[in-house]
Amino acid sequence: MKFFETSKYFSLKKSTYIILRWIGIIGQLLTINIVYFLLDFNFNFIISNIIISIGILSNLYLIYINNKTQLSEKSSFIFLIIDIFQLSFLVFLTGGITNPFVIFLILPSIFSSTNLGFRVSLSLVIITSLLIVFLTFNFQPLPYPININNTLNSYVFYAIPISLILALFFLNYFALLFGKETRIRKEALSRMENIMAKEHELLSLGGQAAAAAHSLGTPLSTIKIIIKELKDQFKEQKKQTEIAKDIDLLSSQVDRCNEILKKLTLDPIEEDVFIDKDSTMRDYLREIILSFKETSNKNFIFNYDQDSNTKKITKSVEVIYGLRNFIGNANKFSKKNIFINLKSDSEITEITIEDDGTGYPRDVFSKIGEPYLKTSDRLQMSKAGLGLGIFIGKTLLEKNYASVNCNNSKIRSGAEVIIRWKNIDLYNI
Repeated sequence: MKFFETSKYFSLKKSTYIILRWIGIIGQLLTINIVYFLLDFNFNFIISNIIISIGILSNLYLIYINNKTQLSEKSSFIFLIIDIFQLSFLVFLTGGITNPFVIFLILPSIFSSTNLGFRVSLSLVIITSLLIVFLTFNFQPLPYPININNTLNSYVFYAIPISLILALFFLNYFALLFGKETRIRKEALSRMENIMAKEHELLSLGGQAAAAAHSLGTPLSTIKIIIKELKDQFKEQKKQTEIAKDIDLLSSQVDRCNEILKKLTLDPIEEDVFIDKDSTMRDYLREIILSFKETSNKNFIFNYDQDSNTKKITKSVEVIYGLRNFIGNANKFSKKNIFINLKSDSEITEITIEDDGTGYPRDVFSKIGEPYLKTSDRLQMSKAGLGLGIFIGKTLLEKNYASVNCNNSKIRSGAEVIIRWKNIDLYNI
């Protein structure tokens, strides 16, 4: 495996990185000049400015020569190494590990951990640790006002690099952890957007198919009538048997066209009625249940309050898709029965979806709602996916003001999902 791997998730936005480097370079220039001219510290001022100029030149290279908007993992590694060594040289010339600004040495590796891959980040952590150790024993002291090394107890002196290295590993661990979660969530959200885009595309195609069927119905009917009249005319003429056969063939092909159009528009028409119509939550749930009953042999038990709110809600593909995801999960993991309960009053609408399966596995229970979960339960491993269905359903419904709570049912053996809206939010979607 190559040390550097190309990945769409491991890159730096060049413009942001350039701005951060300019901030660092300006800070270095100000610090060096203030310490040298105002505080009258004696150190190698010229070499320090030459080292800072390396950072300036590398930034100008990024602006005027490198024409990419994103820095690859390899390029990012090289420039972060330049940053680390540049600052290390400055610290070497100005007191080494006793220089308070040595803390900035750990920033490039932390920045890498949130944006780049594990191998690059680990390499930067190791290089930074070695440089901290080097600067502990090798540096040029600041002679004015005093040599701080003569005033520091050895315990305090060696505690500085130890604390820096511990902070380096600790902060990079958390940066890697949060960076990984961010990338996973971005990928899952990207998949969700693709699914929704396909859903809208299918609806659009369904509408086009329905329109085509409606438009073609009239000319096909006209052709059918003409065929029938021609057939009657040639019926008594025995010499025209070949023409009659052709007419029969033409008639059968028209029938076939009608059947094809009927099959083509069957599902899209149902989806059009299902999606493109403002309806009550009760009717939405009823339609969703019917769509599953067509392919499932399980029992869907739908209960609702007789006095439940019958006010219509504005059609929402996101709400329907989110509800279908959770009902589909219940259908998938149930043994025989799926229980759907709708409660509604003047303030709140609540949907409870339960099944008689084995419920959520204990090892992923605390992370339900996050993408890319994998259970170690062998009984559920064959059925369980990566948690994307729950993640997508939860995200879509919460985006439309719902609160979604996933638990194992206290009444039944399976899972329980409670979806709740404030009516003021539900009717303003």
